[in-house]
Amino acid sequence: MTDDPGVAGLRSTLRENPAGHWLSTPSPGIAEQLALTDADFVVIDTEHAPTDTESVEAAVRAVDAANAHGEGSRGERETGAVVRVAWNDHVRIKRVLDTGAAGVMAPQVNTVQQAEAFVEAARYPPEGRRGVAGTRASGYGRDLDDYYDRANDRIATIAQIETETAVENAADIAAVDGLDALLVGPADLSADLGVFGEYESDRFLGAVEAVLADSEVPVGTLATSSAEIDHWASVGYDYQIVGVDAGYVAAGAEAALERYAAAEEE
Repeated sequence: MTDDPGVAGLRSTLRENPAGHWLSTPSPGIAEQLALTDADFVVIDTEHAPTDTESVEAAVRAVDAANAHGEGSRGERETGAVVRVAWNDHVRIKRVLDTGAAGVMAPQVNTVQQAEAFVEAARYPPEGRRGVAGTRASGYGRDLDDYYDRANDRIATIAQIETETAVENAADIAAVDGLDALLVGPADLSADLGVFGEYESDRFLGAVEAVLADSEVPVGTLATSSAEIDHWASVGYDYQIVGVDAGYVAAGAEAALERYAAAEEE
């Protein structure tokens, strides 16, 4: 992996084997609770979740509130709000970054050209083509000069590797200037490879190992159970999203019912 002393914020954190949570429910309360666990980041999903821009802003604000609640407990390191956009689209990307997000994730990045367009959409000129406006990210314009000066160094860009084509191009995608990390989408990649959900198959693991070997930037993935956390760690990922909010709720609810049933049988 490259070591760029010019990066800060979440861009720097991604190089330190972080762990995060996935928010599939457009709830600022849940976003805040996830951030209060001292996770390194919380991914706010807008691709497969009923989350609009207004809900994204509320969730980002909630993550910021959690950081303020725990101010001083983690030094300078904060939980970053990452927004997974519905598509690698310039307009979608600038709108979620204007909410004050610390990073953006784009699905289905399959080529160098798509990766370059993604990074350009997240960077202010001259490095990119993100539009400038006085939004929440800059204190509604009050801190626009300062935000403009530091945004390019701090806002993280994460490209998802979800197809066989993306695996073949992973080395070149990872080498795109300004791209901070890759994230292997296990469900989509295994489906594209014809081995859906077979995460221990040679075909799937071979693709993952190729991405890990070829990437100059950190490579992470999503786990949905404790067993998957262990499995992905053994595979050698650099960081993990260790669970999904809906999964946490379901697991807790089911465990409580099972405990009650067991108590009744005693």
